[in-house]
Amino acid sequence: MEGPPPVASKQRTAEVRGVRTQVVCTAFGSHILVLVTQCGKVGTLVALEPGAAAGDIGRPALATRVLLGRDEPLIHVFAKNLVTFVSQEAGNKAVLLAMAVKDRSMEGLKALKEVIRTCQVW
Repeated sequence: MEGPPPVASKQRTAEVRGVRTQVVCTAFGSHILVLVTQCGKVGTLVALEPGAAAGDIGRPALATRVLLGRDEPLIHVFAKNLVTFVSQEAGNKAVLLAMAVKDRSMEGLKALKEVIRTCQVW
C-alpha cells in the first residue's frame, strides 16, 4: 500500500539576471523549506512564522528570525518579500528559507520569486 511520499520536493536551476541559481522547495507537515542559492551553499537560514497579529485582514504577519548567518535588517526585509507568498498559498504555514543570493535588487527578487513558483510543492 503506497501512499503519497511523506516529503514532497522539487528543484530547479535557472539563470537569474545572468547568475546561475538553484532553488529547492520541500514541503513537510507544518513547514515549507525553500533553498535559494547563487553561490552553491546554504547561506543564511531564516525562519518565517505566521504571527498572531494580522497585517491584513485574514493574513497573519510573518515574524522573521535569523537562525544561521548574519542578522541584518536587509535580510529580514528580503526574506519576507521573497517567500511571503509561499506561506500564504500554503495556508499560512511556517517557512524556513535558506539563501545565498548575490543579487538583492528588486528585479532580482522578482525573478527569484518566479523560479520559486516553478518549484511549488505546497
